[in-house]
Amino acid sequence: MGQRGSKQPEAQILILGLDNAGKSTLLYKVKYNKSVTTVPTIGFNVEMIDAKKHRKNIALTMWDVGGQEQMRQYWSSYHADAGAVVFVVDSADTRRLDEARHELEHTLRSDELRGLPLILLANKQDVDGALTVTELTERFHLRKLCSDRNWYVQPCSAATGFGVQEGFRKVAHMVKMPSDTDTMKENIRDTVHYLRSNSRS
Repeated sequence: MGQRGSKQPEAQILILGLDNAGKSTLLYKVKYNKSVTTVPTIGFNVEMIDAKKHRKNIALTMWDVGGQEQMRQYWSSYHADAGAVVFVVDSADTRRLDEARHELEHTLRSDELRGLPLILLANKQDVDGALTVTELTERFHLRKLCSDRNWYVQPCSAATGFGVQEGFRKVAHMVKMPSDTDTMKENIRDTVHYLRSNSRS
C-alpha cells in the first residue's frame, strides 16, 4: 500500500445498487482479497484503495452506500465529489432487474453526475441463470442511457473473485480525476481570456 503522505492524486468512487446486489462484498474482496460475510449496509462503508491510472499511482476513495429502499433517497448526498459511478447488479435476480434499472436511470439524471463514467458490475456470475453482459446491456438500455458518458459492463463474482480485480482496474482507468476537471476549467478560462483580448484589438 502506498504512503498517504506522498500526495498522490485522489478520486472518489460512488458504489451504488440495490440491497443484496453484493456491493460491500465486492468492496472487501478488492480491498482485502477476502470473502467477507456482510450484513445490510445502513449508511455507508468507505475504503481507500491504491490503483494505477496511465501508469501513475492514484488513491481511490470508495463510497459503498446502502441499497435498501429507505436508503436510496440519500444517494444524492454522495453525488457531489464523485469521479465515477459503479453500479452493482445481481445478475441472477431477474425479478428485481427493472427495479435496479429504474434506480440507475434516476441516479444518472443527476446534474452532479453528468458525464461521469459508469461501470456496471454484473455480479453473481457464478449463480445459475445469471444474465450475460449482452443481456444486461440490452435490459438496461445502456447504449441509450449512457449516450453522453463512457460506460463499461464487467461480469464478476464477489464470491469467487472472478472479474473483481479487472472491474476495479477498469474503474481506475475510467475515473475522472479532480485534476481533469481543473484542467478543463483552465482551458475554458484561457479560451475566454484569449477571445476577450482579441475582441479588443
